[in-house]
Amino acid sequence: MLIVTAPTYEHHQDPLGIGEPAPRLSWTVTTDLPGWRQQAYEIELSDGTATGRVESDESVLVPWPGAALGARERRGARVRVHGADGSAGDWSPWSYVETGLLDAGDWRAEAAAPPLELLGVPDGPALLLRRDFSLRAPVERARLYVTAHGTYEIELNGRVVGDDVLAPGWSSYAHRLRYRTHDVTELLREGANAVGATLADGWYRGRIGFLGGKTDLYGDRTALIAQLEITYADGGTDVVVTDGEWRCATGPVTAASLYDGEKHDARLLPSGWSEPGFDDSAWLPADALAHDAALLVAPTGPPVRRTETLAPVEVLTGPDGETILDFGQNIAGRLRIRVQGPPGHTVTLRHAEVLENGALALRPLRDAAALDQYTLRGDAEPEEWEPRFTTHGFRYAQIDDWPGELDPAGVRAVVCHTDMRPIGTFECSDPLLNRLHDNVRWSMRGNYVDIPTDCPQRDERLGWTGDIQVFAPAAAFLYDCAGPLASWLADLAAEQAEVGTVPHFVPWVPLAFDVSPTAAWGDAAVLVPWVLYQRFGDLDLLRAQYGSMTAWVDQVHSLTGDDHLWDEGFQFGDWLDPAAPPDDPRKARTDHALVATAYHAWSAQVVADTAALLGHDADAARYAELASKVRTAFRGEFVTPSGRLACDTQTAYALALHVGLLDGPGQRERAGRRLAELVAADDHRIGTGFVGTPLICDALCSVGAYDTAYALLTQRNRPSWLYPVTMGATTIWERWDSLLPDGSVNPGEMTSFNHYALGAVADFLHRTVAGLAPAAPGYRRLRVAPRPGGGLTHASAGLDTPYGPAAVAWTKEGETLTVTATVPPGTVAEVDLPGAEPQEVGAGTHEFTVRCR
Repeated sequence: MLIVTAPTYEHHQDPLGIGEPAPRLSWTVTTDLPGWRQQAYEIELSDGTATGRVESDESVLVPWPGAALGARERRGARVRVHGADGSAGDWSPWSYVETGLLDAGDWRAEAAAPPLELLGVPDGPALLLRRDFSLRAPVERARLYVTAHGTYEIELNGRVVGDDVLAPGWSSYAHRLRYRTHDVTELLREGANAVGATLADGWYRGRIGFLGGKTDLYGDRTALIAQLEITYADGGTDVVVTDGEWRCATGPVTAASLYDGEKHDARLLPSGWSEPGFDDSAWLPADALAHDAALLVAPTGPPVRRTETLAPVEVLTGPDGETILDFGQNIAGRLRIRVQGPPGHTVTLRHAEVLENGALALRPLRDAAALDQYTLRGDAEPEEWEPRFTTHGFRYAQIDDWPGELDPAGVRAVVCHTDMRPIGTFECSDPLLNRLHDNVRWSMRGNYVDIPTDCPQRDERLGWTGDIQVFAPAAAFLYDCAGPLASWLADLAAEQAEVGTVPHFVPWVPLAFDVSPTAAWGDAAVLVPWVLYQRFGDLDLLRAQYGSMTAWVDQVHSLTGDDHLWDEGFQFGDWLDPAAPPDDPRKARTDHALVATAYHAWSAQVVADTAALLGHDADAARYAELASKVRTAFRGEFVTPSGRLACDTQTAYALALHVGLLDGPGQRERAGRRLAELVAADDHRIGTGFVGTPLICDALCSVGAYDTAYALLTQRNRPSWLYPVTMGATTIWERWDSLLPDGSVNPGEMTSFNHYALGAVADFLHRTVAGLAPAAPGYRRLRVAPRPGGGLTHASAGLDTPYGPAAVAWTKEGETLTVTATVPPGTVAEVDLPGAEPQEVGAGTHEFTVRCR
C-alpha cells in the first residue's frame, strides 16, 4: 500500500485567496512498507504542466513546478511518488489553490467610510453600510475580497458571509492590512441582490492598551473596503465595489469595545436591511475615501473563528444573590444567549476568570469592563444573541436581569481564537501533569485571538514579544502555527524598521513608556523564526526574516561595544521571578546584565547558523566570531574558573548551561551540580521567572540531574507548575501564585489567570518526558529519547509532523521500560533509550524493551 495525500500549499489550511503566486507544495505518504523512503516524485498541474520523474526525496515545501499564478487564478495539483525500494503509488487526489488580488492595481474598491455625523466616540456604535445591485444573468463564479479599517461582519442577501470573528484581525495596519477572499457564488442570484456590512471600531479606532490605552491609533474613521467580482455563465463579468454609492446608518449595536464589551438593542435592527429592496432612502451616503492598496495583503494563516461551545457546569449564587454560571474552563470568547421577554428589557452579562469570596473577581480586569448588554426586541419566540465585536477572558459569567427564571440551557460560552489546526498531544500517568498540559493548550487558545498575546481578559491583550519567544517551542508542537506566526513576524520586522528596534509588543502601541531594546523580548526577532524553522522546516521563513534578525543582533552589538557585555539600559530581566514583590515584577534575583549578555550570545549564534543555511558565508563567519566573543566576555564577567556563577540563581545557571556559555566539561559539571543544589535547597520549588522557566528542566537534564528535574516538575507546593492545578486552574497563570492558598487573588496590580509564558514547560513534557523531539528541521529526523522519572508509569506524545504522524509511547513496570515509536514515511529516527546503545530506525512502528531503574 502506498497512498499519497492531496498536496497542500505553503502553510494554508484553506488555499483560497492566497498571496503567493508560486506556492510551494507538500504531501505525506501512508504506507505499510517498513523503512519506506521516497526516491522520486512526479507533479502534474491542471494546466497540463508535468514535471516527469524528479529524483528527489523532498516532500515538504517543494518549489512550485509551473508558471506563476496570476491574480484570481485557480490551478490544481496532484502528486505521485516512487520509493527507494522500487515501489510506486497511484496519483494523489487533486487539490486546488486560488490566488487573491496580488497587486495594488487589482483593487478598484475605495474605502467606504460612514459619514462623520454618524461616528460616535471611539468604542461607540457599530454602523451599517449597504447597497443594492443587480445581476443580469446566472452566476458561474463570485469572489468577495474584503477588509476594513475597523472590524466588520458582511452579509449578502441577508446571509452572513464566512465564519470569521473580529475580521480582518489585528496586524500592523500602517504596514500590512490583511484581506479575506470568500467564495460567494451560492449566495448570489440573477436579478436583485444586496450587500451589507456592520462596521465597528475594533483595533483600528477603539481603545487599545493599559494605563488608559490609546484610541484612534491608526485613524479616526472606520471604513469598509470590499470588491465583489462576478463571472457570469456566459463569460461576462461585473464588479461591485465600495464607493460613495453605499448608504449608512446606525444599527442595533450601540457600543462595541474590545475591552468593555458590546451593547445591542435588538429593537434598532432594521428588518431586511441587507436584503434587496430595502428602503434606505433615509440613510446617509458613505464617504468614498482613498486608501493605499499596496498595504493590502492576503493572510498566511486562518482567521479567528468560533471553535467550540461550552455549557455551564454549575449555577452558583453570589454573596449578594447574584446568579453566576461556571463554565468549568477559562476561555477567550463570549456568551451566546437564548432569551424571551418583554420589549426593551435588558439582560446584562459580566465576565471574570475567577471568583473571590464567591463573587466575580473584577479587580484583575483593571480598566476592562468586560460587560455585554442585550435589550430584547420582545418577539413571540425566544431571541438568540451573541456579541460580534468583542471577546472576553472568562470562566464565570454573572447574569443580571434575566427575564423570569434562568434556564442554564439558554446560555453557552463560545470559544473564539485563531482556527489553527491542533497537531500535538501528550498524556501520562499523572493526572495533574495531564491537567497542566491541558492548561497550556487552553492558554494558547485563549492567547491567540489573531496575534500571540499576553492575556485575553484585561485592558492589555498585546502581542508581547517576550511571551511568544519563550513559548514558541511549545506552541509549534500544539498547533500548526507557522502561517499565523509568519504573519506576526512580518509585522515585527515592519515595526522594528519604523521604530528603530524590536518593540516590546507587536503591533506596537505607544503607551506610557518609550520603546527600547530589551533582552529576551527583542530576541523574539531571532529565536521565534529559528524555532519555526526547526519545527516546520521552512527555510524561506528564515530568509524572509533575515534582515530583521541581523538588525537586532547588530543593534545589540552596537550597544555592548568592545567589551560585549550588555550591562546598560532598561531590561525586563527574569520577569516575575517568584521572589519579586507583587508590585515590582522586574525585581528578580538574577542580574539583568547576565540575562541580557547571555541572550546576546544566543541570538548571535543563531544568526550565524541562519546565515550559513542561507549561503551568506561572510555573515556566518562574522556572527560566529561575535557569538564567541560574547561567550568569552560572559565567562570573564560572570563565571569563576571552576564554573560557579557570580549570580547564584536558578535562572543564571539554566541560561549558562542551555546557551553553552561555560568553558568545557569541568565548568559544566560544576555549574550543573550547583543548579541541582539550588533547586534542592529550595525544596524543589520554582525559583525562575519568564527567562529561566522554559530552560531549567532541560538544563538539569543536560547534566544528568533527571531526578531533580522531575522533583521540580512534580512539586505541588507554591511556587510550582502544579500548585495552580491543585488550586483548580484550567489555564496557565501569569504569576506562580495568582491565586493565594486562601482563595484570594494576588494583590499585585498585574494578575492574570491566562498567560501561556510559564507553560513553556510543555515543550519539556513533549521532548523529554514523552521523548518525541526533532533531530533535524521539520522532523525529517526524529529523536526518540524518553527519560522516565517522577514515579510516572507511562507517557506518550503524538505529532502530525510535516511528513505525517509520529508518536512515542512508553510504559514502565519495575525496571522494564517498553517503548513504541511510530516513524513517518520518508524519515528516520534516532532512538536513544536509557541503558541502551543509540540506534537508527526507518519508517514504521517499532517496539523496544530495555532495563532501567
